[in-house]
Amino acid sequence: MASFDVVSKVEMHELDNAINNTLKEISTRYDFRNLNTKLTLDKKEKVIRVVAADKMKMEAIREMLLAKAAKRKIDLRSFKFEDPQPTSDAAMKRDVKIREGIEQDTAKRIVKMIKETKLKVQAAIQGDAVRVTGKKLDDLQAVMDMLNRADLDIPIQYDNMKS
Repeated sequence: MASFDVVSKVEMHELDNAINNTLKEISTRYDFRNLNTKLTLDKKEKVIRVVAADKMKMEAIREMLLAKAAKRKIDLRSFKFEDPQPTSDAAMKRDVKIREGIEQDTAKRIVKMIKETKLKVQAAIQGDAVRVTGKKLDDLQAVMDMLNRADLDIPIQYDNMKS
């Protein structure tokens, strides 16, 4: 039987490159000169920490980061921006969570959508992925096409294709 996994992943090395490019642009911009601006990636917690002088600079960093990530082909739905918080030294800080894996509610929605297609495939939730199996490759490709057109709030990729 043929199968594939529906997953939601972010290429961490591409994200690291996007952050480094953003830092490089911040260092060359005149409006950020001599200001306390930080942008760090915590790979274990999957969070980007941003510190900027004010809300306007925070939004400028957000736009730069999203532009650099888009150039690196990182889906922008992978980022969840928290509200900016004031810091003790009159600056602003913000955490940007990196969304990886398919949450249970979304996985259940994907399984339900697959079952509604009435194709001869089975979908099963396996941790933070959804495994789709079927006899015909055409059915699996129809499921992929349907999921690509679906309005999901997370980016999805197809992994582990076996025929």
